[in-house]
This record gives sequence, structure tokens and C-alpha cells, in this order.
Amino acid sequence: MAKFAVVGAGAWGTALAAHAARLGHVVTLWALEPEVADEITNRHTNSIYLPDLPLPETLRATSDMGAAVDGADVVILVPPSSHLRSVGTKLASTLGPKTYVVVATKGIEEGSLKLMSEVLAETMPALGERLAFLSGPSFAKEVARGLPTDVVVASRGLATANAIQELMHAPNFRTYSSADPIGVQVGGAIKNVLAVATGACDGLSFGDNARAGVITRGLAEMTRLGVALGANPLTFLGLSGVGDLVLTCAGDLSRNRTLGKQLAAGVDPKEYLASKRSVAEGFSTSAAAYALAQKLGVEMPITENVYEVLHRGRPLKQAVQMLLERTHKHELEGIV
Repeated sequence: MAKFAVVGAGAWGTALAAHAARLGHVVTLWALEPEVADEITNRHTNSIYLPDLPLPETLRATSDMGAAVDGADVVILVPPSSHLRSVGTKLASTLGPKTYVVVATKGIEEGSLKLMSEVLAETMPALGERLAFLSGPSFAKEVARGLPTDVVVASRGLATANAIQELMHAPNFRTYSSADPIGVQVGGAIKNVLAVATGACDGLSFGDNARAGVITRGLAEMTRLGVALGANPLTFLGLSGVGDLVLTCAGDLSRNRTLGKQLAAGVDPKEYLASKRSVAEGFSTSAAAYALAQKLGVEMPITENVYEVLHRGRPLKQAVQMLLERTHKHELEGIV
């Protein structure tokens, strides 16, 4: 049994906290809103982010971040990617010398174009190899319900990944280890952008062939970017690549796929997202991923067009036409 702190009481953070509590760990969940923390502790529900799902009675929540992580053996960070830097800065001086930090946030920081590992290397430099990244095909609602799920935990040198695997693995939450934190992060970030594209395809009634094509060519984009950053290309055939990509691009619980369907319906993306409390990471990640690809000279046409539609007002049908009219290519160009 270990002491866990989960920072971020959205759907995904709450689901991970519930899983850890069911394994018998002592778990404290940090919520930004005091009313959410109070509801989790006293009513064992999170009606805003995970409605209609009971939470373990042993799970406790607080709106005091310092109190949540005090004495924790494992801290799981689940804020939106745009807030990870500020969270890391706040927590840097409060963590114990043996505390493991697990990042379950998926994205690329806008402006700096840094992966979450690079952000924490700047804000929590003392962590060293006690940092891991959790990803894979895992809708929060299904994890919270205890449905079978496979995830991957990656760390440099594997020691931390193995330690977290030992603490979080369960028959209904199979936890695999990886020594490729860069690949696992890239897969988790880019799949959200590609899910916007597949959602738009579905919204336009382009059919199953088109969806499969976007997923497959999107996987090529993801792999090209990851390899350029130093990832192992085989990582993208695993849970944080193909696995998470298929789930997010085809599953109805995907917020990013839903955003794409809204685009196809003619809804303004910024107005749509402003009306939601939950974050669709594909919106901000599309801008960061496109800029990073440009910087590295990596060709990512689907990502580029998602960015242009979401941030620069390119008409969706024009973006589709531009993708369809691209010149023919070798299938593995830029990968091998």
C-alpha cells in the first residue's frame, strides 16, 4: 500500500484516483473547485466531470494542493497541458526526495513547443529519473467503472516505470512498462489532433474507408514526429500509439472526435469549447504540433490542416480538398 496524490479532479484524474483507491492505496485528489472536493469526499461522486458514477468511499479530496501531495509516495499530475508548468512550479519544493511523479496529461506546450517531460525538467529538475508518463487507450468513464483497460507507463531507465507498474497494475487495469517516454508522450499528444480529423470525416459522412485512411496516415505523421524527437518507432505500434489513436478517433466518448463532428456541423470551434468545462486537448495541441513539425522539418499534412481549420479559419471542405489532392507518396516516406 502506498500514499497517492492525484493533482487534477477532471474526469481522467478522478478515474485514476478511484482506481488507485480501489487497489487499497491511500489516495487524496486535488480539485481546483472547493465544491468538487467537498462532493468527492462527502458524497463520493463527481457530478461535474464524472456524473452518475459512484467513487470509492475511501477516496478523499481537497482544494489545498500542498496538503494533497504532503507525504505522498506517488504524485499523478493530470492538469490540462497548458497548466502543467504552473503546477510543476508550485509543487517543486513540496515533493519528498523519493517521491515518484507520474504525468497523465497529454499534450505539447504552446509557445515553447516542449513535451511535458521538458516542461517538468525545467520546473522539477530534482526529479531526475523519478518521472514517468502514463498513456494508452483509456476513456476516463470506463476506467472509473472498472472496465478492462490496458495502459503503458514509460520512464527513462525503466526503474520508475516498473515501480509504478507494480503499484497500479490490476486485472482490469493492465499496466505495461516502456523505456521510451518521448514516444509515449508524442503518441498521447498527436492522437488528439487526429481525432479531430476523424470526427470531421464522420460528421461529413465520408464513410469507414476515409476514417481508416486518416487513422493510418495519421499514425505515419505521429511516427515521423516522434522519430525526429528521438523516439523508438516501434512505440507507435503499441498502446500509446495505435491503441490510443484507434480509441480516440473512433470512440463516441472522445471529446476531440466530438469537436471534429461539431466542425462538420458548422459550429465555431472556439465558441463550442468555451461552452465546455472539460478540455479537448487537440485544439491547443494542433497549434503546438504544427509549429513543432515546421521547426523540425517534419511533414504532417493532416495535423497542418486541423490547425488551419481550428486556428486560422480555413474552411473545412477546403482543407479536405487540399488533403485529397496531394501528390502521390511512398507509404513509408520519412519513417524509414
